[in-house]
Amino acid sequence: MNQEFEESKEVSQKSPFAGCAILIMAVSVMLFLVVFSVVVLFRQFNAIAKFTEEKPAKIEVIALEDREPELNLLTEKLETFRLAVVDGKSAVLELDPAEINLAIAAYGDFKDLRGMFSVREITKERIFFDISFRLNGKPRLARAGEKGIIGSDPRYLNGILVAEPGLLNQEVVLQVRDIEVKKKTVPKEFIEQMSPYRIAERYVGSGGIGEVMAKLTNVSLGDGAIRFETISGELPKDTITDQQVDDASRRLFTVLGIAASVFLFFVAIVLFLGMRLKKRREGAV
Repeated sequence: MNQEFEESKEVSQKSPFAGCAILIMAVSVMLFLVVFSVVVLFRQFNAIAKFTEEKPAKIEVIALEDREPELNLLTEKLETFRLAVVDGKSAVLELDPAEINLAIAAYGDFKDLRGMFSVREITKERIFFDISFRLNGKPRLARAGEKGIIGSDPRYLNGILVAEPGLLNQEVVLQVRDIEVKKKTVPKEFIEQMSPYRIAERYVGSGGIGEVMAKLTNVSLGDGAIRFETISGELPKDTITDQQVDDASRRLFTVLGIAASVFLFFVAIVLFLGMRLKKRREGAV
């Protein structure tokens, strides 16, 4: 008995790696995944930097001076539509680019869009926006006066956003078809990731705009105007399918699935090596 114990102890002392092989391999796999994620993140930021700029573009905000008659007509038009919707009546609201831009400049509900979003043109198929979207830049160490350890310098997506309006879960959204940037090309993957763009997300569940938006039955484009419609007795329905919404998410989960498969592959190798080492140890004993 003592002899077998001494032999087992001797084998264990000769193979200290056997007892911690799984732990070492697991830590190695985790480090690999962390490094891989950081590399992918920085590659993404480098790709975005190719079609964005360091400074925002100047997006015109309509001056309100001497526009009181136009503003009164717009206010009356919007209020008439709102009251009809709240009362459960059928109603239609058509807004041209000038009216939309005037609303952005005049109403507090749209103040976040000022300087970053303006309607350029509306056709029967598309609506064109001048945009200057602020995006997060490449991570870096925080400079003096900045909060936290990690900071970043913002990038700006300046160009023309081409989209179609639609309804999704009682919310007006934009199906992004293209983003035009001067002398640069925006990758298709980035455009698809942005669509649908939830421009009205902030109003969901609130009174006023949110209440009216939740009762819309259709949003469409005419020649030079966007058309919001509600039909009495008809329930709101989505004009964008779940499949269209899930496309971007599906691409993301595909990447994550590949990463998970790689992770599981390494785990399988770790377990296989661990079992072999265990069998060798038992055989030696």
